[in-house]
Amino acid sequence: MTAQLLLGLSILVGLHEFGHLLTAKFFGMRVEKYSIGFPPKIFGFDYRGTEYSIGAIPLGGFVKISGMIDESMDTEHLSQEPEPYEFRAKPAWQRLIVMMGGIIVNVITGIVIFVLLTFFNGDTYISRDEANKYGIVAYELGQEIGFKTGDKILKINGKDFEDFNEVMNPDVIMEAGSTYTVDRDGQIVTVKIPSGFLDKLSEKDAVTRFIDYRLPFAVGEVASGSGGDAAGLKEGDRFVTINGRPARYFADFKEIATENAGDTVLAVVERPVGEATVEKEGMFTTTELHIPIDTDGTVGFVRTLLVDVAHRDFTFGESLVAGTNEAFGWVWLNIRGFGKIFSGEVSASKAVSGPIGIAKIFGGTWNWTNFWQKLGFLSMVLAFMNFLPIPALDGGHVMFLTYEIVSGRKPSDKFLENAQKVGMVLLLSIMVFAIFNDILKI
Repeated sequence: MTAQLLLGLSILVGLHEFGHLLTAKFFGMRVEKYSIGFPPKIFGFDYRGTEYSIGAIPLGGFVKISGMIDESMDTEHLSQEPEPYEFRAKPAWQRLIVMMGGIIVNVITGIVIFVLLTFFNGDTYISRDEANKYGIVAYELGQEIGFKTGDKILKINGKDFEDFNEVMNPDVIMEAGSTYTVDRDGQIVTVKIPSGFLDKLSEKDAVTRFIDYRLPFAVGEVASGSGGDAAGLKEGDRFVTINGRPARYFADFKEIATENAGDTVLAVVERPVGEATVEKEGMFTTTELHIPIDTDGTVGFVRTLLVDVAHRDFTFGESLVAGTNEAFGWVWLNIRGFGKIFSGEVSASKAVSGPIGIAKIFGGTWNWTNFWQKLGFLSMVLAFMNFLPIPALDGGHVMFLTYEIVSGRKPSDKFLENAQKVGMVLLLSIMVFAIFNDILKI
């Protein structure tokens, strides 16, 4: 998890700062330093007048451009006449492009990642009809708004849907008044997202307490040395009960395993015999196993869902459209999220996360597809956050440069210096707040 975070941040920060460096050098500005990570420096070299380095603190990076008021707060040069190679000596439109360079590169990076993932992986999903063979499992928050285990979701906001993942689409759950049309034992009922529900979904692990697939499964590959391996669990086994409770559906199995983390349970499993396999029905024998559950609530096997999984491939042209839409969808989601915070619908203490929260989105296991998906998401988020009109961020510089271009008046160096100080204090405050939130959520 930590390794994925550090690698991801290094890639994104490196590309972001490279966007500033490339545009600055294109317009003839002197770039004194390019760093991934903050000081102290652990490695570096000089190349064509620029010091390239890696810092010991990996939560960011910077580019130092001559004649620019930045986070270094080096203002000694401001009392002298600007040199032709300095940032402040260049036209406002060139300075604007330089400040937008990092944001543009992050946007391009996010789009490229999502386009390539779509093209090479396609889209794999469980269809509405397949999921509705078994219905959903409703947890605490799902039951609170009116869902019941076994419900079959037919429509979302009165519209048909194909991909069952649409049930958890942020566009749906973020809006109070969104509705689900549900078949409950042959009776059609409506479940509505109530006002204030989004704030509850922002709590720690809230999504796992909402609703989930209710899908049958079989044991796939069993990890050597795991609790399942020690108990004699085999590939193809199907759980019937655990400690007397039904466990044919994975959601039920997961709930029971979590509740018994660190203990040994009595599991009844069906084991295929003869020609029966995971994929082919046949004869089964019933076996009792005493299975130790790990402290994290796992048994040590890969699940094989006993459902038909739909898959769609995309041409490159289709991938270009779908990937771009997905990339900017994350930006739009962040904009809406900020709106919900400022309107009071969502508490900032629940919605804002720092480095620990970001690390958690990568998960505890290394999966390259998941890594690139999360990297694409973070690249778009980084672009959005840097575009915010806060002094000390790229967006703050863009705001002042836009004012200069429109009004024809450049803010004084003293004003820019003070604005940079205010921005740094604000950013540090936000960072402290985010880290404190992370600690509270552990």
